[in-house]
Amino acid sequence: MSELLDELFEYVGLGADDERLLRELHPKLAPSFPAIADRFYAAVSANPQTSAILTGPAQVERLRRTLVDWMSTGLLGPYDDRFYEKRSRIGRRHVQIGLAQHYMFTAMNVVRAAYHDAIAGLYDGAAAHVVSRAVDKLLDIELAIMLRHYQVDSEERMLERERRSQIDRIAAMRTFTAGLAHEVRNPLNAARLQLELLDRRLRRGPHDRKLLEPSELANHEIERLTRLLDDFLAFARPPELHASEHDIVAIARHVVELEHPLAAGRGVELTLADHAPVIARVDSSKLHQVIQNLVRNGLEAAPTGGHVAVAVDGPAENAVHIRVSDDGPGIAADVLPHIYEPFFSTKDCGTGMGMAIVHSLIGMHGGSIAVATGPRGTTFDVSVPARG
Repeated sequence: MSELLDELFEYVGLGADDERLLRELHPKLAPSFPAIADRFYAAVSANPQTSAILTGPAQVERLRRTLVDWMSTGLLGPYDDRFYEKRSRIGRRHVQIGLAQHYMFTAMNVVRAAYHDAIAGLYDGAAAHVVSRAVDKLLDIELAIMLRHYQVDSEERMLERERRSQIDRIAAMRTFTAGLAHEVRNPLNAARLQLELLDRRLRRGPHDRKLLEPSELANHEIERLTRLLDDFLAFARPPELHASEHDIVAIARHVVELEHPLAAGRGVELTLADHAPVIARVDSSKLHQVIQNLVRNGLEAAPTGGHVAVAVDGPAENAVHIRVSDDGPGIAADVLPHIYEPFFSTKDCGTGMGMAIVHSLIGMHGGSIAVATGPRGTTFDVSVPARG
C-alpha cells in the first residue's frame, strides 16, 4: 500500500509544502464540512441512480458523518496504510452496491467545487490558487485509490462469475457424460464379446487368415473407445480422494522415469530439478496422473532437441508447487481460455479430457493451477495444500 501511495504522491507532485498547506487549511475549512456534506447529499438525492442507494434519513445521517470524517482525515493525514485502506473501501463499496464508477468522478467534483468555493472565501489571490492546487493533488490521489480498487473488485467479481459459470457448465457436462458413457458401455461390451467369439472361431477353423484382420481392427477400435469411455467416466465420476502424506518429489521422479522413453523417442530432454523431499497430504495416484498428463503435454509441445523441466517447490504458506515447463511455441491466445473445458482438444486424436481431468483432480485436493505461456514456452504451476 505504502509503495502505491508513494508512487501517487510522486506522480501528482504532492510534497511536504502541500501537506503543510492542507493541515493549515483543516481548521479553517472544518466549520464548512457539514455544509459541504449537505451539498454533497443534495446532489446525490437529485440523481435517480445515486438516490436509489439511499434507504432513509438514518442512513443519510451516517453517511454524512462518514463524509465529514473523510474530509477531515484527507486534509490532516497521515497518509499511511490506514488512509489508503479507508479510501480503497469507498471503491469496493461502489462495486458492492452496483454503482457505476463514473459516479465517483461526479461525487469527487462536488467536493472539489465546494472546497474551491470555500478556499476562495478564506484566502486572497495567489494564496488561494496555491492552496487549491494542493487540494486538487490530494483529491486526485484519493480518486486514483478509489478507482483502482473499484477496478480490482470489479475484475474479481467478473472472474468469480466466470468461475461459477464454468463450474455450472462442467457440472452439466459431467451429468451428460456419465449418462452417455453408461448408454454406450453396454452395447460396446456386447460387441466386444461377440468379436471375441468370432475371433476364436476364425482361429480354430480353416478360414482364410485374412478374415482375422478386420476382426483385429474392430477389436483395436473397441479398445480405443473403451479407453475413451474410461476417460469420460474419470471426469464425470471422479473416484474419492484418499489422501495421506507423500513425498511429492518422489511422485514427480516416478513420472519422469516412466516418461523418459517417450521423451527420448521424441528427441526431447526431460529433467527433474534436484530437491530434498517435500511432504504433502495428497492422493498419490491422482497427483501422479496430474503430473503425467502435464509432462506428456509438454513433450508433445516441445520441439525436437527441446526440453521439458519438472520442478517441485515448497512447502511455503501451506502450499506445494509442482511446475512443468516446456520450450514449445506456447498456447494460442484463442485456445488458452478453453484448455480446461471437457472435449476441447487441438490434437487430431485427442479426446479433450486430459486437462479437464487434471483441473478436476487438482480441485479435489483444494489446489489450483495457473498457466504462463508465450512464444518461448509454457509453464503449468500446480499448487496443492501441504496439509489437507
